[in-house]
Amino acid sequence: MADTDYYELLGIQKNASDTEIKKAYRTLAMKYHPDRNPGDKEAEAKFKEVTEAYEILKDPQKRAAYDQYGKAAFQGGAGGGAGGFGGGFGGFNFDFGGAGGFGSMFEDVFSDLFGGGMGGKRRSSRSEGQRGADIRYDMEITLEEAYTGLSKEIEVQSTEKCPDCNGSGCAEGTKPETCDMCHGTGRIRRQSGFFIEERPCPQCHGVGQVIKTPCKKCRGTGKVSAKKNLNVTIPAGIDTDNRMRLSGQGEAGTNGGANGDLYIFVHVKQHPIFAREGSDLYCNVPLPMTTAALGGEIEIPCIDGSMEKVKIEPGTQSGTEIRLRKKGMTTLQSRSIGDLFVKLQVETPTKLSSKQKELLKQFAELGTDSSPQSTNFFNKIKDFIKK
Repeated sequence: MADTDYYELLGIQKNASDTEIKKAYRTLAMKYHPDRNPGDKEAEAKFKEVTEAYEILKDPQKRAAYDQYGKAAFQGGAGGGAGGFGGGFGGFNFDFGGAGGFGSMFEDVFSDLFGGGMGGKRRSSRSEGQRGADIRYDMEITLEEAYTGLSKEIEVQSTEKCPDCNGSGCAEGTKPETCDMCHGTGRIRRQSGFFIEERPCPQCHGVGQVIKTPCKKCRGTGKVSAKKNLNVTIPAGIDTDNRMRLSGQGEAGTNGGANGDLYIFVHVKQHPIFAREGSDLYCNVPLPMTTAALGGEIEIPCIDGSMEKVKIEPGTQSGTEIRLRKKGMTTLQSRSIGDLFVKLQVETPTKLSSKQKELLKQFAELGTDSSPQSTNFFNKIKDFIKK
C-alpha cells in the first residue's frame, strides 16, 4: 500500500465531502469484510488498506496533513511540519482478535458509520424515567348513537403509580443501586475478533440500575393494577374504526415518566334498516304492487326518529330510487348532514285468495298495453327468432 493514494483507494475525488468519504468506505468495507471472504488473504489485506485510508481522511487534521505531505506526515518526516502525527500512525496494528489493536480501531470506525458501535443507541437509564404504555379500548355503539353523539362512562383496566413507594419500586428508606454487571450502562459488550456484540444487561434488563430491596406492594415495578372509570364524550357523526385519544389515561410511567394514552376505537353496530356510506344512508323499502301501479303515498322512517311522507307516482317500477335530502348522517367535525336514498322494491303478492286470482286473470285478459317493458322485451325475442 506504500504507493497507493488514499483517495484513489476509496474511489473518490480529492475534494470529496465527509459524507462521500464515509459512503465510499462503507461500500468497500462491506465488500472486503473478512467475514464475507473467509480465508481470502487478498480481501483481508484490502480491508486493512481501505480502513487505514478512512481513518486518515475522516479526521480533518490528519487529512490536511496528508494532503500537504502525503504518507510521510505519519512517519515522522515531512520536515517536521506534521511531526504531531509522527511516531507512527503509520504503524497500524491490525491484530484480528487482539483487544488493543485493530479491534479497538475497528469499533471506532463503525461507531462513526452506524452510531454507538454495532449496537445502535444506548438505552435510557432508569433515572431518566420511561413513558407508560398506551391502552386500547373498543366501544360498540348504535347507528342512532353515532348520529346524535353520546356521553358514556367506561371502565378501563390499567396501572397507576404505586402509592407505597411513589413509583420508585424501592422499599421505604432505600433507593436503586448501580448495576455491578454493566456499571450503569444497561448494555453488555463482548468483542470477538473484530466483531463487537452488544446486548441488554441480563441482570438489570437494560435499565442500568437494580433494586436490592423492592417495595412489597408493587414488587419493585413501581406500578400497581387499577381500574379507572372515565366519562367519554363521543361526537356526532363518528364512524366505525374512528379512534379517540385521551391523553395521559394510559398506563403509569416508571420513575416519574409520563403516563401513556388511552385510545378508544369505535365500532358502529349494523342497523336493521339503514346502510351507511360516509354521511349518506341507504335503505330498501318494499312497495305493494297496487301502490306501485296506482300511485299513492308511503311513510319512510328516518335515522332521527321521524317519519317522512313520500309520494309514489302511478306506474312506479321496482328499483326506483328516491332521495331525501338532509335525512342522512351527521358529519364528524362538521354541521352538514348527508342524504337518505330510498330504493323501492315492488312486491309481488303471495297467498292470493280465489277472488284475487280471478281479478288478476281478468286484468291479464284485458291486454298487455299496461306493461310496456315486458311487451317490448318479448317483441325483441320474436324478432330475434325470425332472423
